[in-house]
Amino acid sequence: MLGAIIGDIIGSTYEFHNTRDYNFELFPEGSSYTDDTICTIAIADSIITGIPYRENLIDWCRRYPHPMGAYGASFSRWLNSPNPMPYDSFGNGAAMRVSPCGWGFLNLFGVKENAEASARCSHDHPEGLRGARVIAGSINILIKTHSLEKVIDLVRKEYGDDWEERIPQAGRWDETCMGCVPLAIHHLIHSESFEDAIRKAVSYGGDSDTMGAIVGSLAEAYFGIPEWMKEKALSYLPQEMIDVVLRFRMEFVNNRF
Repeated sequence: MLGAIIGDIIGSTYEFHNTRDYNFELFPEGSSYTDDTICTIAIADSIITGIPYRENLIDWCRRYPHPMGAYGASFSRWLNSPNPMPYDSFGNGAAMRVSPCGWGFLNLFGVKENAEASARCSHDHPEGLRGARVIAGSINILIKTHSLEKVIDLVRKEYGDDWEERIPQAGRWDETCMGCVPLAIHHLIHSESFEDAIRKAVSYGGDSDTMGAIVGSLAEAYFGIPEWMKEKALSYLPQEMIDVVLRFRMEFVNNRF
């Protein structure tokens, strides 16, 4: 899950000012966590505490009502309604917040069940559920087998044999799971390190912070994260978020390697 937070922070300043320069500055002045990090923290905290995903998403997002870049319009209406109900969304928010589910459960059935549950409280469209389970399932596969081939098999099963031919063009702003999830897998399988994956994701253009978050979550499971990036990312977070990250890593991440 820390990989998602790092990708989010690195992509934060490039979301509305896209760069196509692969050698962009990783943590320029003005970098910050966004709604992607807040939602990821909420899901991780639910896995730690057993608090329902819906309840925790509402709680954490209302604690931080004005993140950098703001919440998406539909999610913001959901968050601020008297009784937030699913709104048939297939937006990439279902995939960007799901990474803790890939780490928090041992078997693939539990991973996919919880991934869908983490999405369903808001993003209950079949494509939203698919995006969440593919990212969480891929993370779990990488943790247990380190096999890109098995990840590709999962993506083919979910999106078809021609999945890589249908990814959005570079620079296209695509906020859907159908566009972002296959693209994130594409970046992972064509990368050589955690940093390389993040650079490919952000310099591709489009929704840079969320693509960074999704790719970062996958790249953490496959490559691991450089120590300096872990320390740098934590320096941007308030203490209560740091506490969740450290506890989650202690309970679900450190013992996997």
